[in-house]
Amino acid sequence: MNKKILIIEDDQSIAALERDYLEIEDFQVEIVADGKEGLDAALYQSFDLILLDLMVPNINGFEICKEIRKKTNIPILMVTAKNEDIDKIRGFGLGADDYIVKPFSPSELVARVKAHLGRYERLTQADAVKDEIHVKGLKINLSSRQVFINEKEVAFTTKEFDLLSFFAQHPNQVFSKEELFERIWGLDAVGDNATVTVHVKKIRKKIEKDTSSPQYIQTMWGSGYRFKG
Repeated sequence: MNKKILIIEDDQSIAALERDYLEIEDFQVEIVADGKEGLDAALYQSFDLILLDLMVPNINGFEICKEIRKKTNIPILMVTAKNEDIDKIRGFGLGADDYIVKPFSPSELVARVKAHLGRYERLTQADAVKDEIHVKGLKINLSSRQVFINEKEVAFTTKEFDLLSFFAQHPNQVFSKEELFERIWGLDAVGDNATVTVHVKKIRKKIEKDTSSPQYIQTMWGSGYRFKG
């Protein structure tokens, strides 16, 4: 799917130039000349990058950038006739990713747009990878709180998931039953070791091929448990 670019720019000739060069590169482009309309489009429609003129009617580029950043982290490139460092500092402080000063080379504009889209895509992909833990056929999705064994979803209770995900995020570390109870249940663990034991047993039944010889959650006799990563 082609990337969608929003241009918030009241100078029709500049906006048309930006659009033409971006469309040559197969981007989808929408132009809005008014600050308020541009902000509404940014907040309530889906775009991959925003080219934002600093001086647009009704709401200036600084305020637009500030409001957009409350909702999304997509790249914002500010376009302006000003070349004052104080404006750049303010723009970056509000969350702008780059600053392009008029007059600019259209090819430079396209290059910067591509660079920021590529960077944002790499960051979001990295975040997605961090959100999932993969270990020998076991997949744990931390945001959706789902567990899969060989691509088949397995139902987990809240505490079972909390305990398993804690183990998986701390591979090859040994935790005593007392430590695990304090981390997961947040209470004084004295006299409650059985709670951890019961939950480990239930988790093993759901994820282990052989509960007598577990490959994920291993018992360290006299010490506690360890998740083999």
